[in-house]
Amino acid sequence: MGRGKIEIKRIENSTNRQVTFSKRRAGIIKKAREIGVLCDAEVGVVIFSSGGKLYDYCSPRTTLPRILEKYQTNSGKILWDEKHKSLSAEIDRVKKENDNMQIELRHLKGEDLNSLQPRELIAIEEALQNGQTNLRDKQMEHWRMYRRNGKMLEDEHNLLALRVHQQDVELSGSIRELDIGYHQVHHDRDFTSQMPFTFRVQPSHPNLQEDE
Repeated sequence: MGRGKIEIKRIENSTNRQVTFSKRRAGIIKKAREIGVLCDAEVGVVIFSSGGKLYDYCSPRTTLPRILEKYQTNSGKILWDEKHKSLSAEIDRVKKENDNMQIELRHLKGEDLNSLQPRELIAIEEALQNGQTNLRDKQMEHWRMYRRNGKMLEDEHNLLALRVHQQDVELSGSIRELDIGYHQVHHDRDFTSQMPFTFRVQPSHPNLQEDE
């Protein structure tokens, strides 16, 4: 007994709807993979669930952007505006420049040189020589700066040592003066203690003797 025909309409039960979505999604991707292998076709599938989740599939020998570009070219429908096209072109340009820079870097490292012509090898040699010259100039600049800073530090050290020496001399002179003053005071005291004391009594009224 065959299966009954299923009416194609929205499944109201959320659980049944999710189960059906998962089964049908897997079936569609399986069929897309099979037709790509069996018929050597370029296949791209994009599916969004009711919750907005993305599911996609693309044939291994191509990419989804290429399939969309082919679709736009063959159908005449505009999938993106000029702004997006300009942005895409800019991205391609930057990628190309990055690839070229990577190649040049490998050449400067001495890699992948077999495919280069003599003129290209000469250009690489000149670039390396210029780089070496710039490197030496930079090293000499750092060396001169180091010498200059060292000379400045040496001058500051000598100046500081001179100031310390001057302070020591001034301090020594002050201490010597204090020492001389101290000995002078003691000398005066000793001299005073050795002096004899002589007293002469004078009358408070010198004219009294004359009156007598």
